[in-house]
Amino acid sequence: MPAASPSRRSRAASHLLIAALCAILGFGIIVQVQRISDGDSLATARPQDLVVILDGLQRRSADLTSEIAELQATLTTLKSGGATSAAALAEAQRRAQTLAILAGTATAVGPGVQMTIADPGSAIPPEVLLAALQELRNAGAEAVQVGAVRVGVDSAFTGTNGQISLDGVQLTAPYKIMAIGDPPTLTAAMNIPGGVSDTVRRATGTIEITPSDRVVVDALRPLRSNTYAQPAGG
Repeated sequence: MPAASPSRRSRAASHLLIAALCAILGFGIIVQVQRISDGDSLATARPQDLVVILDGLQRRSADLTSEIAELQATLTTLKSGGATSAAALAEAQRRAQTLAILAGTATAVGPGVQMTIADPGSAIPPEVLLAALQELRNAGAEAVQVGAVRVGVDSAFTGTNGQISLDGVQLTAPYKIMAIGDPPTLTAAMNIPGGVSDTVRRATGTIEITPSDRVVVDALRPLRSNTYAQPAGG
């Protein structure tokens, strides 16, 4: 087989170099897009917003620490010789109520925010409401209702701009969202620069966020029976 000429080897090397540069450029673009899509908005957040978010995280950490201590105390009580069936029943009922709120099968009330997102141009896509829900969850929202639909762990926004459904239920603008959690933290999460509020305004919509000492989340999710998953142990 005749040896490749120097010019052919040079062209092949050039093609390989171009391919490598394209791969590096593509990788860089993907990384940049992922950073943007991940909403690395904290990097551009104002110091006062970061302080509020940090305060919310610290408060959430303190709540969880308190809950752990409470559960440990309850466990000690139930294990002690003085434990009674009444104490065990009361604890079981308390835990059942907590789980019912998390599952969306019980009405919840507490401090939080009420939001109204107007969409006069029917330009707001489902992704905006999903982003709002994710920000609320990240900010510690414990119960959320959008319109007449209680949000659950498997909730999904579908549809197109101005025609949004939640769990198969058609939503009607203006979209009303009620969330229970720490009001300042939830409000700050919605107002992070480049976040939900800015996205709504870019879509020619408006957003109104009202902190409140008493928000009622009364929409309920239907009870479901598990087909495969069963409690382990016990």
